[in-house]
Amino acid sequence: MPLDVSTIEYLPFEERLHACFDNMLVYKSSENNKFFSDQRMPSFIRDWLMMRFSDEEGRIHEDKIAEYVKKTIPKKEQWNNLLVDMLYRNQAVRFLTKVKIDFDMKKKQALFSLPVFDVPTHKGDAVVDWDLIEKHRDELLSASEAWGIVTVRCEPDEKKKDNILKLIDFKPFCPYKIDLDYYIRVRDFFTVEEWIDILLGAVDYNAEGYGSQKEKLTVLKRLIPFVEKRTNLIELAPKETGKSYLFSQVSQYGWLVSGGSISRAKMFYDISKRVSGLVSRYDYVALDEIQSIKFTDPMEMQGALKGYLESGEYRIGDYHGVGEAGMILLGNIDAARMDTQADMFSQLPGFFRESALLDRFHGFITGWDIPKMRESLKVNGWALNTEYFVEILHTLREESVYRTVVDRLLCLPPDAATRDTEAVKRLCTALLKLLFPNATDVGKVNLDEFQEYCLEPAIAMRGIIKKQLGVIDPGEFGGKRIPEITINIPEDIPKSSNESMR
Repeated sequence: MPLDVSTIEYLPFEERLHACFDNMLVYKSSENNKFFSDQRMPSFIRDWLMMRFSDEEGRIHEDKIAEYVKKTIPKKEQWNNLLVDMLYRNQAVRFLTKVKIDFDMKKKQALFSLPVFDVPTHKGDAVVDWDLIEKHRDELLSASEAWGIVTVRCEPDEKKKDNILKLIDFKPFCPYKIDLDYYIRVRDFFTVEEWIDILLGAVDYNAEGYGSQKEKLTVLKRLIPFVEKRTNLIELAPKETGKSYLFSQVSQYGWLVSGGSISRAKMFYDISKRVSGLVSRYDYVALDEIQSIKFTDPMEMQGALKGYLESGEYRIGDYHGVGEAGMILLGNIDAARMDTQADMFSQLPGFFRESALLDRFHGFITGWDIPKMRESLKVNGWALNTEYFVEILHTLREESVYRTVVDRLLCLPPDAATRDTEAVKRLCTALLKLLFPNATDVGKVNLDEFQEYCLEPAIAMRGIIKKQLGVIDPGEFGGKRIPEITINIPEDIPKSSNESMR
C-alpha cells in the first residue's frame, strides 16, 4: 500500500489509522460482539467474517454471516450431519476447521485428524494423499494445526476391507497477505501512546476504558509470549480480568489448559503414539487456574519442565525434542496476597514452588493492575483485525534483528547472573517488538522511550521473580537483587537521544 508521508502525518488519529491500515480494520462493537458470542467462535475467525460480510460503515450482515457459518463452520455436535452426507448420500463435505497431519512410518502413509471433532477415533481411519501434502507442505506440516477449508469424503479401503475418511482437498485459511515491512513503516506515523491504544483495540479492548497507562501496559504484557519465542511468564490476578480470553480466543497459535489434568505425554511427547506435545506445536502454552491443575506424573513432569524452560529441549525416553512455545502460569489471587515481598505462590502446585524451576521463569505480570472486565473495556469502534494482528505477532517471532538491538543497547555487570540478564533481554526484546517494531537498528531507537517502555518494565518483571525466589528459598536467593542493567549508548545513536539518557 503506497504511503503519502506528507499527507498522513498531519491527519487526526482515526484518519491516520484508516490511511495506514485501510482494509485491515474492522468495526468492533458490543452489538457485533453479542452476535458473534452466540456463534461461539474465536476472535480471528470472527474478524475474518466481519471483513467479508460488512459494509463500508462497518455494519455486518447478520443473516449472511449466520447462513455462511451454518454451511461452512460446523460445530462439534454437527459431525453426525456431515457423516450422513458422506455415508448415506455419498457426498464429499467441505467446511472450515483445523486439521493436523500425522504419519504412519510402517505403512508409509500420511494421516489427518480433525481436532475440533475428535476425528478419527482410531489411527489409520483418516488418510490424505501425498500429492496434497506436497501441494500445501508449508501449511499442513506446520508445528501446530492448520486452519483451512477441508474437503473430506468416505472411501472404501481395499487393504483394510473397510471404509476410511479421505482428505481430498485443502484450502489454507490465510485471508491476509502479511507485509511485515509495511507494518514496521507505518509505526512511524503514531506516538507510543497512540500505538498502545491500537494494540489494545487489536485484541478487543477499549483503550479509553482504562484509568491509567499502567493498566494498559500491564494488559499488553500478556502478549509477550505471542511475539517472542520461549518467554516464560507467571501471572497472578483477581478473577474476571480477562486472562482466559486473551490466551484462548485471540490466537490460533496458542493453547490454553484450563484446570483438570495434564500429562507429560500431552505436554512434551507421547511415546506410544509417537506424537509431539503442545510445546512443539504452539507459540505458547498457558496453564490456567494453575492451583487446580493436576499432573498425572508430577516428578516426570517437573524434570521435563526444568530442561525445557532452560533450553527449549526435552528428552522423553530415547526421543530428543525441541520446542519454541513459551510457558505461562495463570492463577487467581486474593487482595490480601497481592504483595511481592510475601509468598504469593503458596497455592501453586508443589513442584512449581521449587526455586530451581521458578528461576527459569523470566517475568511476572502483576495482574491486579488490570481492572476487572466491564462493558467500558470492550472495544467499540474501528480497530485492527485480530487475525491480521496475530499473524503479525507470529511473524515477528522469527525476526532476530530486535534481539541484536537489545544486545547492543544493554550494558551488563560482569558478575550478573545469566538467568537474570537473559530474562531481561528476552522481555526487552518482546516489548520492543510490540511497542516499537520500527526500531530495527539502534539508530532508530529513542533511548528515553526504550528506558521507560522496555528496560524498566523488563527489570521490574524479572525483579518480582527474584523477590519470590528469596521468599521461597532464602538460603539460596535471600538478599539477591536484579543486577544493575543500564543502557550502553552506541556511537550511531543520534545525539538528541543520547543527551536525554546522560
